[in-house]
Amino acid sequence: MSTNEPASPGPAREPSRRSPFDWLDEQARLRADAGLVRTLRPRAADAGNLLDLASNDYLGLTRHPEITEGAAAAARLWGGGATGSRLVTGSTLLHEDLERELAEFCGFEAALVLSSGYAANLAAVTALAPHGSLIVSDAGNHASLIDGCRLARATTRVVPHADPGAVRKALEAHDGPAVLVSDSVFSVDGDAAPLGELASVCRESGAGLIVDDAHGLGVLGVGGRGAPHAAGLAGAADTVVTLTLSKSFGSQGGAVLGPAKVIDHLVNAARTFIFDTGLAPAAAGAALAALRLLRREPARAARARQVAAELHERLTAEGLSAVRPEAAVVSVRAPGPESAVRWAADCRAAGLAVGCFRPPSVPDGVSRLRLTARADLTGAQIADAVRVISRTAPR
Repeated sequence: MSTNEPASPGPAREPSRRSPFDWLDEQARLRADAGLVRTLRPRAADAGNLLDLASNDYLGLTRHPEITEGAAAAARLWGGGATGSRLVTGSTLLHEDLERELAEFCGFEAALVLSSGYAANLAAVTALAPHGSLIVSDAGNHASLIDGCRLARATTRVVPHADPGAVRKALEAHDGPAVLVSDSVFSVDGDAAPLGELASVCRESGAGLIVDDAHGLGVLGVGGRGAPHAAGLAGAADTVVTLTLSKSFGSQGGAVLGPAKVIDHLVNAARTFIFDTGLAPAAAGAALAALRLLRREPARAARARQVAAELHERLTAEGLSAVRPEAAVVSVRAPGPESAVRWAADCRAAGLAVGCFRPPSVPDGVSRLRLTARADLTGAQIADAVRVISRTAPR
């Protein structure tokens, strides 16, 4: 029999006790089982007697009085933040000075400063690789270049590490616009890309070249002008360079350098520029002070390379497997991820901070200690570092 009365709602359901993030527990367990748990370690303002070979402060400038005063003066004049995107209120005369002097120093027509080197790579790759084009990407590239490839509308082809022949084959198989993206110095082992050969291969097919010079600026080239400058690519119409201001310049931020029409295009098309707050004035002021100091003291670049070479020579003499450095990164291989973590911890307990790289941060799956060769390290500090690393090495 039909009725117009509403149906009984039935028994009330118990609310779900499961969290939508319960799957994270399994991920945490897998990381722990693989020895790949990462933790934050706050750095004290006063590190005491800890010798730092873990940072990317290649020229030893991050605490230099001129650099800290450059940051403080900029903050006093312009305020604590940029206040908005560069296209609204975030551009200052300070940003303009930094861009002009960066471009002049590195030998390019124009520059664009962004809030980080990561943002600079995303900007360059996504804006210069539209739908229908091809990106050829080195297998050893930094995560920021990889993410740029993922976000771009182009097709990406990953080629073997530092292999111009593989790049040539990838470009020959594509009919249309293309760019090759590569680090100049690879952050894991510190080896350098064959930029001259890569540029020649690109020119054979009319492809563009995007070079991430994060680990070359301040270390390679005449007076630290970077790896593209050393390779004769400065100012080339087919070459775009990205930089970070957080390594050799001891500050924060990133930049893209290249032909003026490329920079104009990024201003109008690069989302990490258009929609991001501009670089804080303090960081811009510190970076500009570092650039001017390097121009006055170009020997700092050669000293960083010299320290790297000495570290490598002494470590290999101790029987350790260290990769010959081509800039300021010295990589020492470890038996596995857990032993690498213990090794780094033992070094720290002995007064030495070193980097520890493990999968998935390393493309070849090999864990290692990563050492930074700083221009301000003394001979005694180098000897102490080698002694600690050798004494604590896994047996």
